[in-house]
Amino acid sequence: MAMLAPTEAALIEGIDAPAMLQQVEAWCAINTGTRNTAGLGRQAALLADAFAGLPGEVRLVPPAPVEAIAADGRAVQIEHGAHLVLSVRPDAPRRYLLTGHMDTVYPADHPFQTLTWLDGETLGGPGTADMKGGIAVILAALQAFETSRVAPYVGYDVLINSDEETGSLASAPLIAELARKKAAALTYEPSALPDGTLAGARGGSGNYSAIVTGRSAHAGRNPQDGRNALVAAADLALGLKALSGDGLAINPARIDGGSANNVVPDHAVLRFNIRPRSEEDAARFSAAIQPLLREVELAHEVSIHLHGGISRPPKPLTPDAEKLFDLVRRCGAALGQPIRWQASGGVCDGNNIAALGVPVVDTMGVRGGAIHSPDEYMIVPSLAERAALSALVLHRLSGGE
Repeated sequence: MAMLAPTEAALIEGIDAPAMLQQVEAWCAINTGTRNTAGLGRQAALLADAFAGLPGEVRLVPPAPVEAIAADGRAVQIEHGAHLVLSVRPDAPRRYLLTGHMDTVYPADHPFQTLTWLDGETLGGPGTADMKGGIAVILAALQAFETSRVAPYVGYDVLINSDEETGSLASAPLIAELARKKAAALTYEPSALPDGTLAGARGGSGNYSAIVTGRSAHAGRNPQDGRNALVAAADLALGLKALSGDGLAINPARIDGGSANNVVPDHAVLRFNIRPRSEEDAARFSAAIQPLLREVELAHEVSIHLHGGISRPPKPLTPDAEKLFDLVRRCGAALGQPIRWQASGGVCDGNNIAALGVPVVDTMGVRGGAIHSPDEYMIVPSLAERAALSALVLHRLSGGE
């Protein structure tokens, strides 16, 4: 704290750690699995009340339509919850974007639904780290920042979306709209490591469904007249796996389809994920996929329709992003919080924001770990620590001491 100016120390002294913890406990008591729209609706209402204490307008934005491929190959609409947006001083010449998500990976019927104190400083529970703790950090940081003398001269938007855990397809247009012309962005995923390490560069991610259509026939009487879609899908899976390497990871994950044992199956859907480390790797996949599809179609005399795409572009660490990371590092040092960063194989909304040319640090949330598992936990003192860090970053980013 010795490196803080008196006005900076005053900025963060009002952060209310017990109130933050109470918020997290209340929010984590609501199941907000991405497909639980009723739970997401209850959560959105609580968040709207909480963020209404800040200046500006709180609104709930309907999700964009999202199409997915069912097991039988049909295109179906997927239901999502509304997204929360807070807009403060929209006419300010300098504005920021802060983002988080209210959804978790745990559906309503998942056994992991309750909070458990693991020790005096560690709270286990669904969404504690990823990322209802992060939402509490956003709110407390902005409440502190609003006491800064420079706050009236800048503005910001806050987005808490409802579908981050499934790729933000229903909120991607909103992310793009809100990121436009922003000077910087902060996203509140939990730290990359429990010690507070941030995620730096990130690879990208894309999800695909390959719909394979063959021809059915009797497996005993005339199998030669059939065209086995399941075998073709398996062949495609092997071909995709062979494309992996040198910055491009491809994971064939599931095949839907098949038929009775005495029928040559005429339908299959292959699901797969790709992880390009760079834009060049993504371009290499784009160049290779159509020839591979054509090769499998010819070999098995089937037709293949590819659905999906890259929803998270690769996120390199640009010079502007490095400057923002350095500011976060210096603010952390002033608060006695050592900050470092490292590349990550995971993806988040920070990928989408960075792709729009906005510098972003996307792991400003709490310290914790074991996310996406029944062992997820949050280190409780990090609530106030990270709120102070964000408040100071926003203050100095806006021209404060």
